[in-house]
Amino acid sequence: MTLTVKRIYPASVKKQLKLPLFLARIPAGFPSPADDYLDKNLDLNEYLIKKPSSTFCVRVEGNSMVKAGILDGDILIVDRSLEPRDKKIVIAVVNGDLTVKRIKKEKGKVYLEPESDEFKPIELSEGTDCQIWGVVTYAIHKV
Repeated sequence: MTLTVKRIYPASVKKQLKLPLFLARIPAGFPSPADDYLDKNLDLNEYLIKKPSSTFCVRVEGNSMVKAGILDGDILIVDRSLEPRDKKIVIAVVNGDLTVKRIKKEKGKVYLEPESDEFKPIELSEGTDCQIWGVVTYAIHKV
């Protein structure tokens, strides 16, 4: 199944959500007891959403972007104000269907590339109806 947009949500930063942010980075071994103190509060809206007026969230469905770390059911943060350049992951409408793919420019041609060996790139030729809705800035998923 190709990765498609399942739902679209507006980004809202009206409410602050401040969570504890610890100064120490988490090592792969045992943490030091001396690092057991709070640095500051982190507002996830402030961290994830740089331009609220041009940002929206989507829930995706499918597995065509697994090598990019985008999994079925993930929520993507998408910024419409960013330039959809080569190698950026974008939300696009191709021939009426919403999809998530990476832009690839090669030998004068532009493709929307999946990040899975099971799917083929979409060449954006003259006859292809394509609109880029925005650039993906973050993927949120359960571990």
